[in-house]
Amino acid sequence: QVQLVESGGGLVQAGGSLRLSCVASGRRFGTYGMGWFRQAPGKERELVAAISWSGGDTYYADSVKGRFTISRDNAKNTVYLQMNSMKPEDTADYYCAVDSALTSVAPISETEYEYWGQGTQVTVSS
Repeated sequence: QVQLVESGGGLVQAGGSLRLSCVASGRRFGTYGMGWFRQAPGKERELVAAISWSGGDTYYADSVKGRFTISRDNAKNTVYLQMNSMKPEDTADYYCAVDSALTSVAPISETEYEYWGQGTQVTVSS
């Protein structure tokens, strides 16, 4: 069982920045693929960014490319999502998730993820 705790959400003006953090339990964090998802009211959950266990492969949704950066610190069991140039359409609940399968690519299918955090709310005002 892996427990995930997100933090860093809040209210920001359009054009501003936030950094989300997700701390995972367990000694095998360094072998997990990690992802950040978001779900806006009335919309389906979508993958925003993902990173392989080594950090060598990343994925970004088209809507956030060039603005968001996913990174990880395996020594701290933490994955980050740096969000810059934020837009009102980035408003959503953001969730981190774990894919415990040991692969060298960033997991991009929601069905690959086994453990989920409780989420952190992000609101971008115009």
